[in-house]
Amino acid sequence: MKPKVIILTGYGINSEEETAFAFNQTGSESEIVHINDLIDGHKKLEDYQIFCLPGGFSYSDDTGSGIAIANKLHNNLKEQILNFAKSDKLVLGICNGFQMLANLGLVPGLDGNYGERTIALMHNNTTRHQCRWIHMKSTSQKCIWTKDIEIMHLPISHGEGNFYCESNILKRLQDQDQIAFTYCHPDGSPAKGEIPTNPNGALADIGAICDESGRIFGIMPHPERFNSFTNEDGWELKKEALIREGKEIPTKGAGLKIFENASTYFS
Repeated sequence: MKPKVIILTGYGINSEEETAFAFNQTGSESEIVHINDLIDGHKKLEDYQIFCLPGGFSYSDDTGSGIAIANKLHNNLKEQILNFAKSDKLVLGICNGFQMLANLGLVPGLDGNYGERTIALMHNNTTRHQCRWIHMKSTSQKCIWTKDIEIMHLPISHGEGNFYCESNILKRLQDQDQIAFTYCHPDGSPAKGEIPTNPNGALADIGAICDESGRIFGIMPHPERFNSFTNEDGWELKKEALIREGKEIPTKGAGLKIFENASTYFS
């Protein structure tokens, strides 16, 4: 059977459709569910294998990105979410969803203490919204979502993606293999905080992390927006090069690999 995915929507979330498409393209069966249908009990998290918090600008980021909706989730669905996080299931937060996971304390979830907030995604050092393509290097053997990925080219669109934590938390993330992606140059060399390679000033170039189990994953860039070869920045030049080399032109985008890994986890 295909793993069932619940994709949250409501109050300014705006990437649910392409996120559902990405999951459906890679062996999962997704359902977009409004947060109020979860709160009212019309839908229950326990009926799904994957819980996804997609990108957007929930509550217009008026009180800080992902804060208001994280509070709504915490105040109404805390026990359901904690039970889901502790079970052998998967959780994904993309961009605004990553901010929600951070505010809910689901990542990094040190010592299994889900619900304790230990990281932040602050305003970009550029002091403005960043919308561009960046490169990320996979740096974790633990993270289920990034399996068999080396370097990934992905789009970003955020104003608060500047990852921060205290030095003791950073050391634990490094020692426990919880840093899933770091911003890098196209050849994989570290960004070293340089803008725009590191687009927001993130500490240690961190663009994605996971919990200690590798099942709960928060990422700032948008893999769901690279679901087709023709989504990618510069795809026309790549197509021409492939034609001249006599190679096959792919149809799928590289971002789908993240969703494929989630589906494969349950197979």
